[in-house]
Amino acid sequence: MLTCGGGGSRRANGTRGRWFSGLMAWDTGRAFNEGTAVGKMAAALGPSGWWQRWRRRLSARNGSRMLLLLLLVGSGQGPRQVGAGQTFEYLKREHSLSKPYQGVGTGSSSLWNLMGNAMVMTQYIRLTPDMQSKQGALWNRVPCFLRDWELQVHFKIHGQGKKNLHGDGLAIWYTKDRMQPGPVFGNMDKFVGLGVFVDTYPNEEKQQERVFPYISAMVNNGSLSYDHERDGRPTELGGCTAIVRNLHYDTFLVIRYVKRHLTIMMDIDGKHEWRDCIEVPGVRLPRGYYFGTSSITGDLSDNHDVISLKLFELTVERTPEEEKLHRDVFLPSVDNMKLPEGPQSDLAESWCASRSLYDFMVARRITGKVTSSVFRHQKQHLPCDLTVWRCFWTLEPAELHVWCLS
Repeated sequence: MLTCGGGGSRRANGTRGRWFSGLMAWDTGRAFNEGTAVGKMAAALGPSGWWQRWRRRLSARNGSRMLLLLLLVGSGQGPRQVGAGQTFEYLKREHSLSKPYQGVGTGSSSLWNLMGNAMVMTQYIRLTPDMQSKQGALWNRVPCFLRDWELQVHFKIHGQGKKNLHGDGLAIWYTKDRMQPGPVFGNMDKFVGLGVFVDTYPNEEKQQERVFPYISAMVNNGSLSYDHERDGRPTELGGCTAIVRNLHYDTFLVIRYVKRHLTIMMDIDGKHEWRDCIEVPGVRLPRGYYFGTSSITGDLSDNHDVISLKLFELTVERTPEEEKLHRDVFLPSVDNMKLPEGPQSDLAESWCASRSLYDFMVARRITGKVTSSVFRHQKQHLPCDLTVWRCFWTLEPAELHVWCLS
């Protein structure tokens, strides 16, 4: 087996740390320096007689291995094992962003959109400059339908403000709505989804037990407001201190969502190791939401920069019991945490049922294989008591699956 890396994750042996693309190890245990090998290969395959030399290399005994290496180097991110168990990760480029930021813009082919005062620079995307009363955001245009995923964020917060004279921080989002400016770190209040906040300024003057900057997380079904005066404490899932301002080395944050288990780790010490921050089981997040990041400044300010966002799909084995327990949900929630009911629509149930019936009739007319009993079974599990905006169906070889996206 070939193990290769690039970006940040857990090592194949289960220990935490960042992967580096400079080292590749074959199953024989021999170390292979990728950079040196590629340089020698380029020199050997120069403009003079390159095809003859390349053909001879392919006919050599190790030619197939060299071809595999070249393909891996040229094709970018491949699968990587990220834990001791059967867990592999795959970079999803449609949800990722890195230099030179060619996928950012307003055109129909752009994967990422800017909002507010956000600007694309050569080495980073600046959400807000070190100026008062600015806000900016960066949003992915493609909804994410992955079941298990990991988002790695490379960011930098810096400015001229001294202790407690800087603000306000940035947020990372996985939410139903995108491009909605508001007071919560530059995004709308009463959002639906997950928010992870890097808060750099303490608004609650009387509290003594927290040291800022501080990382916290919040799951919302659209019914909760973020409490600025108390720094979000009434609704947070957990948090930790994270000294991230004005550092001379890279700072990273990773959000991992696997089997309804939310884990947030950070690498802010320059040691290339992940450090635990938040771990919450029983977090239920719908699929089809959007990733984004935003920031805001008020009377105090900072530069809030994003260098890269990398989303990995995690392939995780599940038992039949886990498959039953981990069915799709249609509103965010957390086990053992009571959330007020979110906004609902009186017409949602009837609209969903009628649209599903129409889709079923079309599907039956096209295939002739979908039975009404299958539809009745699926219809019993439709979440039509929730706020549903659209329903659609997918056909498997012998049955109809109906989905509703809230």
